[in-house]
Amino acid sequence: MKTPPSASRAAGPARESIPPSQLTRLDLENDVLRETLLAGPLAAQVLSIEALEASLQAALVSPHRQPDVWLFAYGSLVWNPVLDYDERCVVTVHGYHRSFCLWSRVNRGTPGQPGLVLGLDRGGRCTGVAYRIPGALAEGELRLLWRREMLLGSYMPRWVHATHGDRSFRALAFVVNRARPGYAGRLPAERIVEILRRAHGRIGSGLDYLRQTVDGLAAHGIRDPNLLRVDAAMQRALGDSEPHAHRADLQA
Repeated sequence: MKTPPSASRAAGPARESIPPSQLTRLDLENDVLRETLLAGPLAAQVLSIEALEASLQAALVSPHRQPDVWLFAYGSLVWNPVLDYDERCVVTVHGYHRSFCLWSRVNRGTPGQPGLVLGLDRGGRCTGVAYRIPGALAEGELRLLWRREMLLGSYMPRWVHATHGDRSFRALAFVVNRARPGYAGRLPAERIVEILRRAHGRIGSGLDYLRQTVDGLAAHGIRDPNLLRVDAAMQRALGDSEPHAHRADLQA
């Protein structure tokens, strides 16, 4: 069973603060994100525990679901999956693309100064990482994932077609929900950079999120031209004289 270091289950006080730039498994087990949202101005938008569970069960009983569940990661789940899995591989999903199209008003921003995080929006294709979760663990692992991704209903769980070489399988992915108030739409790279530079939330800054994602994808040999354009615009805005090694390799 593969559990990344970031998913450590070391004992600690319940309801502890989330450390900068890292969401832990313990945070999800203690439902810290729900508590944070319910204590703030977004409380009215938080899905009830019953609605969250109904959404999870609907995904679990889908005819596309196999005993083992493949999960498609394209953003923070690439570099901080915080789940137990038996296998991972680089896959491509068609019909969707990775985009800074979702406002973040807690984790990477505030209600007064929202940040942006990545969503899977319709059109194009997206290469990311797929994790295979054993069937015996699937419901419990996905329940934690629902606490991480689905509290505001900003995503819609979808079983997408994923390909890896000659292999093809259905993977569970979180597609942005355009009908929810968190949807930011399509923004130019310069506007995205302006937002990411200024935004800072409970678990870190927008700049950290961008760089962690670029580096996380690079570690798997994934080059996303749209994301790299944003990263290049950020470097110009910040006046960085020398890009990070991973980005330099991808842009060569």
